[in-house]
Amino acid sequence: MKKNKLWKRNLFIASFLLPTFAIFCLFTIYPLFRGLYLSFFDWSGGSESMNFIGIDNYRQLFSDEIIPKAISNDYFLIFWKVILIMLFATFFAVSLTRLKLKEYGFYRVVFFFPNIISVAVIGVLWSFIYNPRLGFLNAFISLFTGKPVETNWLGDSNLAMWSLLPPSVWAGIGFYMLLIIASILGIPSSLYEAASIDGAGQWQQFTKITLPLIWEQFKTSIIHIVITTLNGSFIIVKLMTDGGPDNQTQVLGYYLYQMGFKQFHLSYGATIGVLILLLSLITTLILQRILHRESIEM
Repeated sequence: MKKNKLWKRNLFIASFLLPTFAIFCLFTIYPLFRGLYLSFFDWSGGSESMNFIGIDNYRQLFSDEIIPKAISNDYFLIFWKVILIMLFATFFAVSLTRLKLKEYGFYRVVFFFPNIISVAVIGVLWSFIYNPRLGFLNAFISLFTGKPVETNWLGDSNLAMWSLLPPSVWAGIGFYMLLIIASILGIPSSLYEAASIDGAGQWQQFTKITLPLIWEQFKTSIIHIVITTLNGSFIIVKLMTDGGPDNQTQVLGYYLYQMGFKQFHLSYGATIGVLILLLSLITTLILQRILHRESIEM
């Protein structure tokens, strides 16, 4: 009887796990190993024949002048996105929870709104903002200069990468703010009450209570920003700059797309994908070590 119940219980659990695992294998595990396999061939993506060339794609990778620039741009975005997103998300999260504003619900919706919008819409929207003649940014600056400003934000090689930061940061603040808010709301109010009685100010309460107790969520958010930037920045680049001017805004994800689907060198694109995977793993491991702290129990 007990064995029959155990079998039914395991079957019930498997009925939920197996479909999910099958989908995960189909859309994650298989493409990963398929991409690794393709990186050892010369294949356009459309021809019937695949020529085995060993590690020639990897040799090309190390001699490709665009790769170092793309890696540099990826880590430029990672560095500034981690700092700016976590700074603003933490500030807004602490302000909305600890200051107990009446408009708490309204601000949560406002800050999260960019996450509801499609990335394609965000890219088009900010392209109009940066438009040299019709854009809001130049028109706003013109109010203070007294003369028309026609700065080509996305076409200037010195400004293009910096111009990609505001839409990238703006699109991510709300999501991480909600994650941090959820962590803060899980902290017992008695800890803050005891700290206030002892004379601790808001800054001391944040550094001694809030930050240590939300550190695991804080660390997870940073790692998530890193992974999503390495794997997803190509969308903003594609929509706003198309990798230009002169590859100044090139990132690995968009370079993979260019080589695989625009220049029909899919095997080399797969090799770039392997590089992205390795960089993601290495960066994550390094961050795990740097951000490691002893867990604090409430």
